[in-house]
Amino acid sequence: MPLPNQFVSAIIKRFKTYKDLGDKTFEQLNDEDFFYKPSPESNSIAIIIQHLYGNTMSRFTNFLTEDGEKEWRNRDGEFESMDCSKEDLLSFWNMGWHQVFTAIEKLTQEDLEKTIYIRTEPLIVFDALLRQLAHYPYHVGQIVYIGKLIKNEAWHSLSIPKNKSHDFNVSMAKK
Repeated sequence: MPLPNQFVSAIIKRFKTYKDLGDKTFEQLNDEDFFYKPSPESNSIAIIIQHLYGNTMSRFTNFLTEDGEKEWRNRDGEFESMDCSKEDLLSFWNMGWHQVFTAIEKLTQEDLEKTIYIRTEPLIVFDALLRQLAHYPYHVGQIVYIGKLIKNEAWHSLSIPKNKSHDFNVSMAKK
């Protein structure tokens, strides 16, 4: 297992990468884009943000001392449309990520080896972090995909643009 500061740093780095992908997607969207649903059974970006907010606040509030599924969380309600603005949604997004980073930055070696609970399931802390590191990018990927779907040709790539892999590799080799 990596040293605790290496593991914690790596987890924070990865979470920040996914937060950044969401942030860069949001910059390209108009207010109404947050509420677009590709199909009746799909979630809008707004609903995905609501869900991530609920999950991050529940999982990382009193991370080491309380079950990650809080009594006050209304998970089903996270998937209902709310009357809110883009600013409200960005506030939820940022508050949730702040909760994640604040909890993780405090972790010690001993903490990484503790057992915590999510819905009464026991998890070692580092495994619980890996679980969330799988969950949040899943939803960020949905956000990016919907954003790309909405913007179509006006989309600004968040990674290597199509047909530019060779150029990217050449530029990386020069560094």
